[in-house]
Amino acid sequence: MNGHPTAVAKTVRTGAASKPVRKTYPVLEMSCAACAVSVESMLKTTPGVVDAGVNYANQQAWVEFDPQAVTQQDLQTAIRSIGYDLVIDAEDPLAVQAEAQERQYESLKKRTIWAAVLSVPVVVIGMFFMTIPYANEIMLVLSAPVVFGLGRSFFVNAWKQARHGKTNMDTLVALSTGIAFLFSTFNTFNPDFWHRRGIHPHVYFETAAVIVVFILLGKLLEERAKSNTSSAIKKLMGLQPKTVRIVENDVETEIPVASVRVGQVIVVRPGEKIPVDGVVVSGTSFVDESMISGEPVPVEKKAEQAVFAGTINQKGSFRFRAEKVGADTVLAQIIRMVQDAQGSKAPVQKLVDRIAGIFVPVVISIALLTFLVWMLFGRSAVAGENAFAQALLTSVTVLVIACPCALGLATPTAIMVGVGKGADNQILIKDAESLELGHKVNAVVLDKTGTITAGKPAVSTLEWQRSDIDQVSSILFALENQSEHPLADAVVEYLTGLSVKSVPLESFESLTGRGVSARYEGVTYRVGNRRLLDEHGISVDSAVEKRVKQWQDEARTVVYFTNEKTVLAIIAIADQIKETSKAAIETLKNRGIDVYMLTGDNPQTARAVAQAVGLTDFRAEVMPSDKAAFIQELQSRGKVVAMVGDGINDSQALAQADVSIAMGKGSDIAMDVARMTLITSDLGSIPKALELSRKTVRVIRQNLFWAFIYNLIGIPIAAGILFPINGFLLNPMIAGAAMALSSVSVVSNSLRLRGMRL
Repeated sequence: MNGHPTAVAKTVRTGAASKPVRKTYPVLEMSCAACAVSVESMLKTTPGVVDAGVNYANQQAWVEFDPQAVTQQDLQTAIRSIGYDLVIDAEDPLAVQAEAQERQYESLKKRTIWAAVLSVPVVVIGMFFMTIPYANEIMLVLSAPVVFGLGRSFFVNAWKQARHGKTNMDTLVALSTGIAFLFSTFNTFNPDFWHRRGIHPHVYFETAAVIVVFILLGKLLEERAKSNTSSAIKKLMGLQPKTVRIVENDVETEIPVASVRVGQVIVVRPGEKIPVDGVVVSGTSFVDESMISGEPVPVEKKAEQAVFAGTINQKGSFRFRAEKVGADTVLAQIIRMVQDAQGSKAPVQKLVDRIAGIFVPVVISIALLTFLVWMLFGRSAVAGENAFAQALLTSVTVLVIACPCALGLATPTAIMVGVGKGADNQILIKDAESLELGHKVNAVVLDKTGTITAGKPAVSTLEWQRSDIDQVSSILFALENQSEHPLADAVVEYLTGLSVKSVPLESFESLTGRGVSARYEGVTYRVGNRRLLDEHGISVDSAVEKRVKQWQDEARTVVYFTNEKTVLAIIAIADQIKETSKAAIETLKNRGIDVYMLTGDNPQTARAVAQAVGLTDFRAEVMPSDKAAFIQELQSRGKVVAMVGDGINDSQALAQADVSIAMGKGSDIAMDVARMTLITSDLGSIPKALELSRKTVRVIRQNLFWAFIYNLIGIPIAAGILFPINGFLLNPMIAGAAMALSSVSVVSNSLRLRGMRL
């Protein structure tokens, strides 16, 4: 009963509707922005649906509907009626969608390759060997599977659109290729029809075949970009382990992570990922929380301190009590926010598709008008029954010359060359949208760690307080080599670079929250913080105190190396600012672009880094959601925002930004969400990327201009507008050559990008 329209309408009219629910479904089989419009229109007109929206970029639809008036199956049936599909009742709908997209991409790739293979001999014969025996028949046999087999999707999609009174690029492709093929077939088998009228029967098999190849190639490029849409979400989900060990009655049991309940105690061993949010109940360790805070230094965890799902335990082990599980964890919220940010963007309305909405019906109307005008007035201009022949020839010529090849190639060829130019300059670009928007950017938001800075703690200065450096440096190396503290790795790396050798130590001891100690040749040596020195009554002279304060003011972490009585060395550890960061930021500011820095680090460190690179606007101690909210705020003020980051914690902000840029040495997830990646992790590439966008968009506009000028001039001539003036009629063969020439001119103009300087 639910699926019956009358019953649905009755339910709504009588006020028996229940509270609407809102759900999101993956949509299959959408191939262009116009498809998204069709799906959205169908959903909105389905009885029982309150509102709906379709995002072509992430291939998903959200539907707000009355579950008493319409079921999910009804929605699916409605969408299937226009040739698409909704994924419902699936355990993992995103996986089903990803699998379908992969199948579609592979199918499209095979069709494009085979279409090209079959078209090459058709073009060769049509252009150079028209006089060989059975030339027309050979071209017919080779081009038929290209047009109606490998290019069948154009006809299917055109028919779907026509059923609902709509047109798109597929409509024009289907009409031009179909009529050109059928007209050529008629001329192949009935050449005498034209010979009796003194006209040579031309064929256009190569034109029809090449049109299909070019358009398939454009769709393949678009599909390749779309096929990666859900991989960022998959990788985020992969941060959570599949199973966990819980402790009940002192017995450890392994269970699926989905079965964890609030209050259960979970064991985390060295190197494992933390499965859910909770609070430590016993044990200590350091946890890498860079996915949340973005900071490279792992955080010490002990009793009563919080831990978060997806973060990574280091060398220690501990037990914690589950506080938030499932969709309530911080990781789940990050996943949800990335999905929402991606889904909130308007569908990518390609300029060509928007224009085609007007261009296609206009061309069809002109072709029909041309035929009628020649039929009505052609007898006075052309002798006898030749009026029909000329009417047919001119209308076909209009459709052939108005072929959307140049229009369809205008954007993808410029994008292909622009992407290649970017790769030459260590800038990887994933889609056209980034290049289209980059030149409009007037605000750049930079993450600190790994973006402005190197993202890895390193020894900036080591100052010895005594002269026998060789021996004591070996002791320091041995102590830090055995330490589990994350900062110890920085000291070890520094001393390794100086070729310092280790020595055997005795009585090594790790002092939680303070440092480490060990004995060598009867003397106790220690490495740690100021608290460790105070505990053992080790004094620090005024010169050292002054130096330490200076380092702390510069946001460096200070480590002391001592024996039983005195300080042997002080070590400054910091996340080094990249050499090119300051110059890149200055370049952006000189172009009138506002530059901001966001970091999860403390205000003191943030201020020191901001001052060092010439920034006045920064935010410290920001969470991942805060970064995305800040970008939303800028966007609400009319800014076109580029976000540059390198960590998982930046993924929400990257998804929210108009242009997202990841550092090449950052996390896989950041690079997956971002539409651009800087291979060298050099901020100096950002101004280059924005300049590349400006030049690519300029070439796209030039291509579209020439494609339309070609049509504006060519279509009236093809229709015979010059015939009353000088008796000139455009030969369809010349029209086909002109169509090919327009495509060549567009490609040639795009290739100019290769030689442009950024």
